[in-house]
Amino acid sequence: MDVSSFVLLSHEQALRRQLDITANNIANVNTVGYKREQALFHEYVENAEEAPVEDARNTSFVLDFGAIHDTTQGSFQVTGNPLDVMIDGPGYLNVESPGGGVAYTRAGFVKILQNGDLATSGGQRLLDENGRAINIPEDQMSTVTITEDGSVMGTDGPLGRLAVTSFANENMLEVRGDGLLNGAGGQFMTAAQTRLKTGGVEGSNVEPIVETTHMVEILRSYQASQRMTTDLDSMRRNAIDRLSKVS
Repeated sequence: MDVSSFVLLSHEQALRRQLDITANNIANVNTVGYKREQALFHEYVENAEEAPVEDARNTSFVLDFGAIHDTTQGSFQVTGNPLDVMIDGPGYLNVESPGGGVAYTRAGFVKILQNGDLATSGGQRLLDENGRAINIPEDQMSTVTITEDGSVMGTDGPLGRLAVTSFANENMLEVRGDGLLNGAGGQFMTAAQTRLKTGGVEGSNVEPIVETTHMVEILRSYQASQRMTTDLDSMRRNAIDRLSKVS
């Protein structure tokens, strides 16, 4: 078996995975609440029973183990809408999932639907800790505010409190592709634990220059791997040519 080709192939597949993730990060540089992803790889060592030399018995391959999220908080972006919120610290807003159940997001664009329910910019209703929508009476829609602990305040007092859920391991959250996340095992944050900033949203934590530099490094690594493949191929052809001339 040509072990060197398999090793180079596993390396190139890992680079392709890194390139896809980096390109996705760059595409979401302006996506509110987006957390950049990083590729996660594991080493797989194959132990051969026979090898030309002892040191060649162990062969190291690269295995794609998935992607993890960089949970660094993005910057506060003022929107001018007093209902927009940014979670200052850990946690995710609870929203009604389009397919049923609860989904999570850090994109804090908030609007009032025609029926008075608070919702995200995509129209998914925001939920309280009981899994219910928070409804704003028609005569209070112009005066409603959201406090630092997530309480939704009307002219006559609180109308509810936005549910904010934290997760011990945020990398277990599953990206849905519609700006929302699926997850299990989260815990509601109390009013004392919740910190919201109003009048703006959390920007993406992607650094365009860093990602562009990373993309260049990936491409150079891929080119180097391709050169090694070409060199190995030339070495094999030369070896076959010389052996064919041996009488």
